[in-house]
Amino acid sequence: MTTRPERGQRTWRFLSAAMVAAVAAVPAVADPASAAVPRVAQRWTSLMYRSLTPSPEYVQLRKTLAAQRATLRARGELVGQRTATHSAAQNALARAISADAGARTRYALAREALTSARNRLTVVSQQRPRDPAAVTAAKSRVTATARSAAIRRGQASAAAAALRKAQSTARTATAGLDRATAAWQAASATVRTNQQKLISLDRSAEYARQAAALSRDVVTEVRAGFTVADTASVNGIIVHKSVTFAFRRMLADAKADGVVLSGGGFRTRQRQIELRKINGCPDVWTAPASSCRVPTAIPGRSLHEIGLAVDITSGGRSLTADSAGFRWLSANARKYGYVNLPSEPWHWSITGG
Repeated sequence: MTTRPERGQRTWRFLSAAMVAAVAAVPAVADPASAAVPRVAQRWTSLMYRSLTPSPEYVQLRKTLAAQRATLRARGELVGQRTATHSAAQNALARAISADAGARTRYALAREALTSARNRLTVVSQQRPRDPAAVTAAKSRVTATARSAAIRRGQASAAAAALRKAQSTARTATAGLDRATAAWQAASATVRTNQQKLISLDRSAEYARQAAALSRDVVTEVRAGFTVADTASVNGIIVHKSVTFAFRRMLADAKADGVVLSGGGFRTRQRQIELRKINGCPDVWTAPASSCRVPTAIPGRSLHEIGLAVDITSGGRSLTADSAGFRWLSANARKYGYVNLPSEPWHWSITGG
């Protein structure tokens, strides 16, 4: 359990200054505390590092997949273009077929009219007595129908040529669409295959689960041998060295998403005692945290005292259940090994305690 950060920036400035001073007071020796960090904590750190740091193979495949997705989009656009071209060619072909059929029909009728006119001329030419006017009229009719037939023949020839061109265009459009579709299908299959490979390479959730399973052992073993030298500052927040990598990444990723987080981490046993008194606990050493005006852990039991809990603020204010910072952490914090204490939206630790 922890206590709500005391109203405003002043308290956090006081705590941060006190913690930094405490860390600065440690003699500058060859960091013997690093060797003293329990193996289980080192294992937790290693798991979180592996969870948050993709393998080179994963990074390369992700880059490759990004390029392949771009190719897939481009090929999809080409399929769209070729589909439109194919549709237009099919429409043009349908019109050409109709035009060709009409032209051939009109030419056939014109030839029939010419044949009829010629037959009429033969009949009137052979009639006796011969009727010169009828012969002249029949010849004029033959001339007119012959002219009309010639025109219709030309139109039929042009329609046939247009049909051949439309057929060729349609075949080309169909072939182009088939090639574009095949290329898109091949790219799609490649993307699907590599997406599955990427999923199989992503073991971040597995590593995070393994780290979470160790968190209570981390607390137990860190508490047994904790010293102030086991802490480090992350953006001015003092935390245990074992969580610095994951905590720093969490703050950076939140900031990248537009959520700036800060807060207070490590506090000394003496400060915990002071908070118990400030928060009106009936007895500093025995009264349960819930008996205080603001829930405050018994000295020696707070995860703040070993740098494994942080009271998080955003914009100088403690997080509330409806704040952007709380919503972001609720969605993402487990990736970085942090769990919320449900009764305190601002309190996050590696165990949720």
